Amino acid sequence: MKTKNVLLFTVAIFILMGINSFSVTRNSETIYTVSKDGKGDFKTVQEAVDAAENSLDSTTKIIIKKGIYREKMTIPESKGAITFEGDTKGETIIVNDDFASKKNAEGKEIGTTGSSTIFVFSDNFSAKNITFQNDAGKVGQAVAVLITGDKAIFENCRFLGFQDTLYLKGEQDIVTPKRDIRHFFKNCYIEGTTDFIFGAATAVFEHCTIYAREGATYLTAASTPEGRKFGFVFIDCKIEGSAKPESVYLGRPWRPFAKTVFINTEISKIIKPEGWHNWNKPDAEKTTFYAEYNSKGIGANTEKRVSWSHQLAKEQSKEYQVRNILSGKDNWNFKIK
Repeated sequence: MKTKNVLLFTVAIFILMGINSFSVTRNSETIYTVSKDGKGDFKTVQEAVDAAENSLDSTTKIIIKKGIYREKMTIPESKGAITFEGDTKGETIIVNDDFASKKNAEGKEIGTTGSSTIFVFSDNFSAKNITFQNDAGKVGQAVAVLITGDKAIFENCRFLGFQDTLYLKGEQDIVTPKRDIRHFFKNCYIEGTTDFIFGAATAVFEHCTIYAREGATYLTAASTPEGRKFGFVFIDCKIEGSAKPESVYLGRPWRPFAKTVFINTEISKIIKPEGWHNWNKPDAEKTTFYAEYNSKGIGANTEKRVSWSHQLAKEQSKEYQVRNILSGKDNWNFKIK
């Protein structure tokens, strides 16, 4: 009875103090709730991220109640595994409106990297049921999500923007990257106009919808480091959009060793018959690896693809299993817990 009385006394103290919510620790995982109405532990997502322990061994779940969270957010490299969990991807929205040509306090442009709504520098970040958005509009590069950490997972999320929506940066500016940077996207929706999935990371998109908005030009711009076996891999995805018929390329090489592969993908009429563009870099045709296997739909007329792209044989396609692409030396378990 003494234990029960202590618990009741503690709860009473919280009520008297006007505190109606507090963090929970469950099985070594700290759980915070973010709610705009003040009924959670925090009113902003960044406050919850800041409260997460600075330890690579820590795990934190941040439950984000429905609402529009207009924030520019950073998840530092020092944080342990953090999971964002929204109510639904249509009702829990993290958004900002910075863009590359915007000036900072010193009068200098913030650049593509600086434009991001959320920066994920930590490893083992995951999110589900969230919309990540940059709503700056048609103003050039304006990133919604930028990731440099390893092993990020997104499930049932939306990524909304125009140019450069999703920046899978990895170790972009290192000639010989020290490690593989891997990401997994499942049942996600990614929308944009130009190069709206781009960067150096290895990423698998499974059962995702890639939506090219009106005026779109290129879906992807991989910058895969030399020697990497995989770049961007789309498995059982759909490519659709409001762009004009035969106006959009599957991809172009930001760096000469770009790798992008589509497996069992349904391709709508918006895709150009030639499929791929060399970004006016003829030498890149010799070093890139652009390929498809079992493409379906009106835009899947592979006979008209550029001669330097590839159509995989069935045996070759078996190499593009999610586990084979992502597990790595550490046998990564790419699932949201």
